[in-house]
Order: sequence, then C-alpha cells, then structure tokens
Amino acid sequence: MRAVVYQGPYDVAVEEVDDPEIEHPNDVVVDITTSCICGSDLHMYEGRTAAEEGIVFGHENMGIVSEVGEAVSTLEEGDRVVMPFNVSCGFCQNCEEGYTGFCTNVNPGFAGGAYGYVAMGPYPGGQAEKLRVPYADHNALKLPEGREHEDAFSLLADIFPTGWHGTELANLESGESVAIFGAGPVGLMAAYSAKIKGAAEIYVVDQVPSRLELAEEHCDAHPIDFSEGDPVDQIIEEHGGMVDKGVDAVGYQATDPDDVDTDTEDYSYQPAKENPAVVINNLIRVVRPTGELGIPGLYVPEDPGAPDDMAAQGRLGIDFGKFFEKGLKCGTGQCNVKEYNRYLRDMIIEGRADPSWVVSHRVDLEEAPDMYEAFDAREEGVTKVLLEP
Repeated sequence: MRAVVYQGPYDVAVEEVDDPEIEHPNDVVVDITTSCICGSDLHMYEGRTAAEEGIVFGHENMGIVSEVGEAVSTLEEGDRVVMPFNVSCGFCQNCEEGYTGFCTNVNPGFAGGAYGYVAMGPYPGGQAEKLRVPYADHNALKLPEGREHEDAFSLLADIFPTGWHGTELANLESGESVAIFGAGPVGLMAAYSAKIKGAAEIYVVDQVPSRLELAEEHCDAHPIDFSEGDPVDQIIEEHGGMVDKGVDAVGYQATDPDDVDTDTEDYSYQPAKENPAVVINNLIRVVRPTGELGIPGLYVPEDPGAPDDMAAQGRLGIDFGKFFEKGLKCGTGQCNVKEYNRYLRDMIIEGRADPSWVVSHRVDLEEAPDMYEAFDAREEGVTKVLLEP
C-alpha cells in the first residue's frame, strides 16, 4: 500500500509499504478515507525529534473497517470510524480513570501511545491506504454511514478534542475572558471551543494574517498580531486589564515577539528567533491573579534543534516567581481524546458544532510532500491539510 514515509529532516515521500494485518484478536484494519497532517507532525518533519527514517506518519485517521479480529464485538466490516490519536488499552489504571492519553500498557516505559509518532509505540501511522487499530472496540468511534461531515469528523481524531482540552485544562467557564496563544489548527479549535462554551471575550495571538482572520470570522475572537507589538500589552489595553484564563496552543517552538522581522511577509519557520518559554511567560503576565492556564501545546524532554543547551534538555526559563506570586493554576498534557470525542461527534451530527471551516486543503495522498512543505512554511491560507488515500 502507499504511505507517507519519513526520509529525514524536511523530507517525506509516498512509498510502497507492507499492508497492515490483524495481529491480535482485538484488532481491526481500516481502509483510510481521510488522514490529516498535524502541527505535531512538523516537529518530526523538521528533524526536531529522535524520529528515525522509515516511520509512517499520521495520527489523525478515519475510514471504513475492512477486517475484524475474532474477539472484536462492537465493530463490523463496513463500519465508518474515527480513531483518537491516542492508542490506549481501556483497562489500565489511567485508562479506567479517563486518562487514555497516558495509557501504561500500549507503550512500555512511556505513559501514552499514538499512531505514527516517535517514541509513542510500535504503531504505524495512517497517512496511508490502511491502518491497523489495536484494542479496536475501545479505540474506534463509530460514525454515521456515508460521507456526510467527513471533514468535520476527521478533526475528532485530534485537533477539535485537543482545542477543547486546552479550555478544559484552563477550566474556562461561560462569561469568562481567555487569551489563546497560537492560531494554528489547535489554537483555532481552542478559540472555537471557547466560543461554544460561551466565553465573553476571546483573544487569539499569532502573526499569520489568514489565521487571525479565521479566528475573528469563526470564533468571534479579537485578533492580536504579535509582530505589531507586545501581545500582552495589546490584550491588556484592549481588554482593560488581565484576562481570566489562558491557553498555550504553540508549544516549545514558539518565537519571541521581541525578535520578529516586521519588514517581511515571509512567515516561515525561523529557528534563530525561537524562545521556548515565551508563550508560557506571556500567559503568566496576561492572566489575572488566581487565574488558570491550559497548556496543550507540545513540550518535549529532549530537543535536538533547540536554540540553547538548556532547552535541548527540555528545561525552560519559566517566570515561576511571578506564577507563584499571582497564585496561578496550570493544567498540562496531551489530550485524552476519548473523554471528548463522542460528545463532540454528537454536537456535529446535531448541527451545534462544525469545525470543518478550519480545513484549507483536501488532497490526494501523493501530494503529501508538497503539503508538508507548505504547511511547515506557514504559507498564507494553509491551515489544515487533509489527505485522501
């Protein structure tokens, strides 16, 4: 079958790989109808992880069940399903308590598993024609038959639940104000989730005009362009003070707003301008005393391409004194997708949510290398890319 295979930094190719097979009675094999390129894939694509050549990418997957293991009891051939990016067993202590993103059985020595991601277990990704799904009764979420809501449902694998998770980590409540740093797919979904939850004011920080326009149009957010000045100062001036809650949807490859070239329209990734702690420190500054921060943005214990030795070890210069002084609270960690995906699915079915507006491209799998390059360059108009094997 065809699959997107990592060749090395800034290099992926569509190659022939072995078809997946049933390896355990609880497995199913899914014919992939949609697989998404995620911002987290870019960390591997850029060589910023320990990913080895040959890994098949793709942790955001949906499709049609084509083979069923003999122990599977809730799925049949022909069922349309979407899979959380988390691979989880369903019966370890963390899974039983709802923390499926931190399953202790599927990836020995590491809390959590995922498809097609470095250090997340032996599970090839779904940017391919087929995918093996382990613990399938637990991991596959059924969808209505047909092709309706294909784009929206594909986002249930990761970014819609993860955006929602960011607001949950911050304990965002109706009527509160929130600042969201990052207007990539997760940041936009966090802003959309905040709107659905009834946030009074939503501020979204980024430097890419098209992304800020989406936040304003679909999330009723106040766009804050950090290339035009300190985003904290901009928010406080517009809001009339600090906000109630904050969300970091950027992670460790954040760029410093004090070091942005405002004389260029090239918004491509610029490693020399990275400051891994800048977003967290800006949130500490902009959230009111006793407020809360949600950090779904990715941080890693090791970063081969870090801007300094401390960051290379996953250590950040956090303004913890100010954090303590303000009595702030903080929630972190990857999303437990199964905690939210069933409910978000039903909101889509009932017309109460439709996150598909974030999708900018749906292309054939063969176009994956070009789309990785465009997405990594933060090209205008490239927000969320769906691959169709």
